[in-house]
Amino acid sequence: MTNGDAMTSGNEAIETAAARAESTRDRNLPQFDDLPIPADTANLRQGANLNDACLALLPLVGVWRGEGEINYPTIDGPVRFAQQLTIAHDGRPFLYHEARSWLLDAEGNVIRAAARETGWWRPRADDTIELLLAHSSGIVELFYGTPRNQTSWELATDAVVRTASAKDVTGAHRLYGLINNGDLGYVEERAMVGQPMQPHVSAQLRRVVG
Repeated sequence: MTNGDAMTSGNEAIETAAARAESTRDRNLPQFDDLPIPADTANLRQGANLNDACLALLPLVGVWRGEGEINYPTIDGPVRFAQQLTIAHDGRPFLYHEARSWLLDAEGNVIRAAARETGWWRPRADDTIELLLAHSSGIVELFYGTPRNQTSWELATDAVVRTASAKDVTGAHRLYGLINNGDLGYVEERAMVGQPMQPHVSAQLRRVVG
């Protein structure tokens, strides 16, 4: 590729990102306007300024929607699903995380609601990232990780706690990253129900807010 080709490719990427932002830049989370404290924002153009401690996570802030697949030896898969992921902040040195998923049939019709998780991204001064997630299935997981570069983040569980009624989960590993068209992709490996750590979930999400 020549320098001219590289410049053209870079310009096209910038133009594509700008065009995509036209439909998302003015959208944000629904807010109550009577809270006496800063509201959450998933749009870096609105609300509180992002805390400097969270700058390494800045590209994650937004609301993302898309589809993916679930697969594991213990299920009849792959299973198709859709998801909305919200990553927001209120100006303090952490990010709010909420993911809601629903199962889809082969034609893309909704079968039923599926997994939910909520938690917090907590960046530390040494570039370590703590990710604390609570799942509706009765699992609480503490991930530790670091940025791989400016647009990807890798984390693995340090501790897993589960209720008496929850599935036997012993560990998980996640990789999040922005891909060429600006979408957010992620993959998850999981060790559970007697199986070793192996691929479990993958998805590609497009930005709808921010």
